[in-house]
Amino acid sequence: MHSSSTLRRETAKTKLLNAALSVLRTKGYSATTVDDLCAAAGVTKGAFFHHFVSKEALAVAAVNYWSEVTGALFAAAPYHAHKDPLDRVLAYIDFRAQLLSGEVAEFTCLAGTMVQETYDCSPAIRAACEASISGHAATLEADLAAAIEAYGLRDVSAASLALHTQAVLQGAFILAKAKGGPQIAGESVGHLRNYFSLLFKST
Repeated sequence: MHSSSTLRRETAKTKLLNAALSVLRTKGYSATTVDDLCAAAGVTKGAFFHHFVSKEALAVAAVNYWSEVTGALFAAAPYHAHKDPLDRVLAYIDFRAQLLSGEVAEFTCLAGTMVQETYDCSPAIRAACEASISGHAATLEADLAAAIEAYGLRDVSAASLALHTQAVLQGAFILAKAKGGPQIAGESVGHLRNYFSLLFKST
């Protein structure tokens, strides 16, 4: 893991990674060129190939970088402070809803965006995206397991519920892209919250 100071340092590599987070979410993987990435980063093509052997290699690195940056955001988020594990889960969902603002490319997921496009043509990108999405889901498992125990749920898996949150969120991002704005995504996240409330409180 990189330190926060490393992430802030404006090296050519970091400029390219930051540019990739924006450009790939906006244009998609296939439509993005090395020239696009270099222009957005303000670096030369020589600098690009000094750090990455190909666009695919940068895409894989960008997904891993995305996981680091967003992982730090979620690790520091206030939803962890709640005493009740279900309250932590519901507050996580509320936090996700709060992030749904601005242009679609500003709040959608890099891993979800790229895996839809590359899952069959780039095993390396697919694997990086799967690790990113599943890795984030895994951060929810402890709270979900504690809530399952506290509320006496049966025949339900914390790991499966954690992945379900990501399925809904990724689907919400797709709807936002189709509709051209965050409103429908916010509604979907609201339905997810209601589902968890009913699931746990109906026992």
